[in-house]
Amino acid sequence: MSAIRGRRLRKKPMADINVVPYIDVMLVLLVIFMATAPMMTQGVSVDLPQTDSAAITNNDEPVMITVRPDGSYYINVGGDGQSSASLETVKGHVLTIRKQKPETLFLVEGDQNVPYGKVVVLMSELQEAGVTNLGLVTEPPGRS
Repeated sequence: MSAIRGRRLRKKPMADINVVPYIDVMLVLLVIFMATAPMMTQGVSVDLPQTDSAAITNNDEPVMITVRPDGSYYINVGGDGQSSASLETVKGHVLTIRKQKPETLFLVEGDQNVPYGKVVVLMSELQEAGVTNLGLVTEPPGRS
């Protein structure tokens, strides 16, 4: 008994991991991602015309073709939606996309200040390329 009194009782090492700090870090990252996700969308800034229309319900992602007020064309192919393209380049991309997926939906996003003729020429070229599934993008009234 005297030998036991002379020794100190050692505490066993704790085998549990404290996960509270990890949960705190995860929640902070979640808030950061939720706040920055809307800013990560890519696209070309255009002032869309406002009108009442039904939303498109399509499972496949549509191909957006944008016409800027200066008359330049943009197409979102492979995440490269920020570089300007000629009408012939856009038509070439459309033909390539249609070969792979003939039922692809193409959406024309024309700035409301672009000359009407530019959008008509684009739609005519898309029709020549065989596009049958085509739509125009608008904004609901009162939304800026």
